[in-house]
Amino acid sequence: MQSMEEMLKAAQAAAENIQKQMNEAQVKLDSVEVEGSSGGGLVKIRATAKGRILGVAIDDSLMVPSEKQILEDLVTAAFNDARDKADRAANAEMQQMQAGLGLPPGFKLPGM
Repeated sequence: MQSMEEMLKAAQAAAENIQKQMNEAQVKLDSVEVEGSSGGGLVKIRATAKGRILGVAIDDSLMVPSEKQILEDLVTAAFNDARDKADRAANAEMQQMQAGLGLPPGFKLPGM
């Protein structure tokens, strides 16, 4: 049987390993790109899986002052689509990272 000191050192090493993998996953999530769109592709928003907005593309046909509200609604819908895709990409990445840790099924780490 291991001494209490050895067990604490092993637990600390495991916690440090998990923290390192979480940090690596966060960095990776910021490099995964998703694209949300609305209006049949007339409005597109590119974002990272962390939710950082990379760009907005609006088709020229939507640049009509009298249809400003429609454009605003389409930008909102495209943003929400990108956010949903970013959340799904982040969840998939975190599940993959958690599976690699060898944790029991159903065990959830804080923040995952």
